[in-house]
Amino acid sequence: MVREVMELLQPQAHRRYLDGTLGGGGHSEQILTLSSPDGLVLGLDWDDEAIAATRERLKRFAERLLIRRANFTEASEILREVGWHKVDGILLDLGLSSHHLESRGRGFSFQFDSRLDMRMDRRQSIDAYQVVNTYPVSKLERIFREYGEERRARRIALAIDAQRKRKKIGTTGELAELVTRALGGGRSHIHPATRTFQALRIAVNRELDQLAGFLENAYELLLLKGRMVVISFHSLEDRLVKKAFRKWSRDCICPPKTLFCYCGWSQKARLLTSRPLLPSEMETRINPRARSAKLRAAERV
Repeated sequence: MVREVMELLQPQAHRRYLDGTLGGGGHSEQILTLSSPDGLVLGLDWDDEAIAATRERLKRFAERLLIRRANFTEASEILREVGWHKVDGILLDLGLSSHHLESRGRGFSFQFDSRLDMRMDRRQSIDAYQVVNTYPVSKLERIFREYGEERRARRIALAIDAQRKRKKIGTTGELAELVTRALGGGRSHIHPATRTFQALRIAVNRELDQLAGFLENAYELLLLKGRMVVISFHSLEDRLVKKAFRKWSRDCICPPKTLFCYCGWSQKARLLTSRPLLPSEMETRINPRARSAKLRAAERV
């Protein structure tokens, strides 16, 4: 949804932008191109491999692109560090990058049989192997049900527990096969293990916690008329963005039917998208991974 993102973000010269999910650098490249000759981008990513590849890919923009290995939750501190404090635009693309899906050694996808890992930041200690082999059944069930929206979460959790008592589950292939057996295959257009892998990735990287924390006061990072654009790929992510943006757009957050306002809140932003924008049919044909994308945007007031 690059076109829709740029139409809402409106990159211009003399402006500064934060790409909180740098990934392969596709969005940053467009921002830098459209904000020529002197627009600046600060790109954040916690994956060292992605940073190295993107730095090389965008080396022609080296003087206008700052890159830091960090999560977007650290944006405020890093903006102070580089002397920006506030920016004219913020972008978050919350989808898993092609780099992660196509990397054989990172354990994000069951397309390749590799060690269960799924850490976006390999400096952290908890990985998918530990979650699958050490978390109690009740916690696994909750992860699969809440983060994967998997109706048969308990069946999967019990199958994992039975298997790990005999032998640790070590690879993506082993887990995908186990889930497929537990669910009896099925006629769905997606692989039976898709939701399980999604849920594990979200749990390992604490993705929803990170997003919720950032959205608490992310509007403070925007200059007047600055815009934030967020692309989500999961209903829980979209719900968090929707809730935050709607709160920012209100001038009072007191409970309904309150006679007098006492919250002290004031409007922080206006909605640019009353409903989420969805990818075009053409885009989903070209890139099937985009089919679940939802885009929302808001402008600081």
